Amino acid sequence: MVGRTPFAGVAWQALHYLEAFRRLGCDVYYVEDTGDWPYDRDQDTVTDDCAYTTGFIARLMKWCGFEDRWAYRGPERRVYGLSESRLARIFESADGLVNLCGATVPGDEHLRVPVRIYLETDPVLPQIEVAQGRQFTIDLLRAHTHHFTFGENLGAPDCQVPLGPFRYFPTRQPVVLDWWKPLGGNGSGAPGMAGRFTTIASWRQSGKDIAWNGETYTWSKHLEFLKLIDLPRLTPDAIELALAAADNEAIELLTSKAWKVVDALALSKDIRPYRRYIRASRGEFTVAKDQNIRLCSGWFSDRSACYLAAGRPVITQETGFSKVLPTGQGLFAFRRLDDVLSAMDTIRSDYVRQSRAAREIASEYFAAEKVAGTLLEQAGL
Repeated sequence: MVGRTPFAGVAWQALHYLEAFRRLGCDVYYVEDTGDWPYDRDQDTVTDDCAYTTGFIARLMKWCGFEDRWAYRGPERRVYGLSESRLARIFESADGLVNLCGATVPGDEHLRVPVRIYLETDPVLPQIEVAQGRQFTIDLLRAHTHHFTFGENLGAPDCQVPLGPFRYFPTRQPVVLDWWKPLGGNGSGAPGMAGRFTTIASWRQSGKDIAWNGETYTWSKHLEFLKLIDLPRLTPDAIELALAAADNEAIELLTSKAWKVVDALALSKDIRPYRRYIRASRGEFTVAKDQNIRLCSGWFSDRSACYLAAGRPVITQETGFSKVLPTGQGLFAFRRLDDVLSAMDTIRSDYVRQSRAAREIASEYFAAEKVAGTLLEQAGL
């Protein structure tokens, strides 16, 4: 859904998968066919004009060497990029289809591909919708032969996410490590030593809260940030939030509590400023969504994986991910404010060591070829 949501974070997620599969020897194409009208970043509106969307996709694909390997089918059914006839031949000959984020509702041409992978980056909501009997979600999942999820704790005794009839393979974001080499070249992390802890996020998001077993589980991250509103006054480290969907009232509240706030949309218009921002940071401090925290899904952010790859230590809210990823050096899981302060103290005491530990975690657990190779093997490809 790179064109539907033309922002750097979404773009990097897809680009890592494309490059990972290519490096494994696959013949790879990017096809976007969500049926939704695109968003024009310059006009700040959903539109029936696909010019901004196709221009954005074309620039991305040229950057990573896929300039003749992409197609965008607009809601009006016109195909951009590849010709319509070539796109049809690609679907006819494909061995596997990866439906990243579950963004595409499979049609007849998709269903003819023998291996159809539903790759879920945001667990919880789909599983609860299935448990509630929502037919659209059930049909969407049934249209795939294999199901993968960033919720790496799904099915564990301490995870309360209902699984229903589907078997989920745990997976995580692949990261192309050489795209995120730490600044300084030697992995020392020195350029980040004087920087700020940062993150890139939407402040307030609506429409995806869900009720389950008498509880309402929320989606918006601002509720979790507010629980830690006094954090910047309790640490000598500067903390900056690059925010989208933040109104003036929220910004005034945050700045009054010593948070630094910058515009996330400005640095997310292109993939390179987004990457520069992460690589120039001291580390990441961020929160997770209530749905993943209370239900213990094991979800871990694809953006946080990029911080780790850039040699930037990450402090993030526990969702159960610490059962599969090492924490305490380079990566820190927190439940309470005191945990955050302790993690910042540890990072401050030996930044170079923590920077190297972050990069080592990325190399061991998020390297593109490892993650994508396991996914293909489990899908029989």
